[in-house]
Amino acid sequence: MNNHLILSAGLLVFSPALVAETLPSLQLASVYPGGLDLSGYLVSQKYDGVRVYWDGSRLRSRSGNWLALPAELVQQLPAFALDAELWLGTGRFAELQALLQRPLSDPAYSELKLMVFDAPQHTGPFGERQQFLRRMLPQSSFIQLVAQQRLTRESELQQLLQQVESAGGEGLMLHRLDARYQAGRVSHLLKLKSYTDAEARVVAHLPGKGQFAGVLGSLLVELPDGRRFKLGTGFSLAERKAPPAIGRWVRFKYQGLTHKEIPRFAVFMSELDQNTQPQL
Repeated sequence: MNNHLILSAGLLVFSPALVAETLPSLQLASVYPGGLDLSGYLVSQKYDGVRVYWDGSRLRSRSGNWLALPAELVQQLPAFALDAELWLGTGRFAELQALLQRPLSDPAYSELKLMVFDAPQHTGPFGERQQFLRRMLPQSSFIQLVAQQRLTRESELQQLLQQVESAGGEGLMLHRLDARYQAGRVSHLLKLKSYTDAEARVVAHLPGKGQFAGVLGSLLVELPDGRRFKLGTGFSLAERKAPPAIGRWVRFKYQGLTHKEIPRFAVFMSELDQNTQPQL
């Protein structure tokens, strides 16, 4: 098989034949530890969408599944690779999951946005990659470059976090300006939220009582390391009537751990779709 690499204007572009045989090598964030010199970072909003990789010709989820979009959206995408998030708007993650399962003729696709935050095959540091995207990325109602901010003090960071979360956003991302794109979990890309979130696999449906008689009371879920606990809050009535199937993965948020190392005050957030793998 002939695999081709092209180096142009600091951008390393892989041929589709090469990319299609491997999972997208995406950069994964670590948790913000606090107390850092913020002058070396750019800060952006963390979007509650579906993480995707555009290889220059096709779109894939983080787990490597090919995703289809209407032709009029795909035609707007550039010939270079993008690390981005498909997004419908704050608090609309479940709607987005449902939309990606519907026919491409669905008019709701017109509301879809591709929030671009990186050019993973560009060889320069993050600051240069942002300049490249500002110059080269097509701008439209569909393709939008994520806004980055320079902050200098921890108080400014916490104030911005409060503003984003008050508006329904997930939190913040901190990108080190001088860091080059690197696949896997890294320390130069950080996420900051006022709560912790994680994923667990549904093991059983536990029946409800009282006001929830006849519908789901809670899910029995299992963490990747085998710990099990009940997840019983955060569900809408519709979700209680049609809960995530046994074996599916769900995302939840929590505040610390109990003395038994079980997530405290766990609240259901969303079901992971078939194209999304848990962040282990």
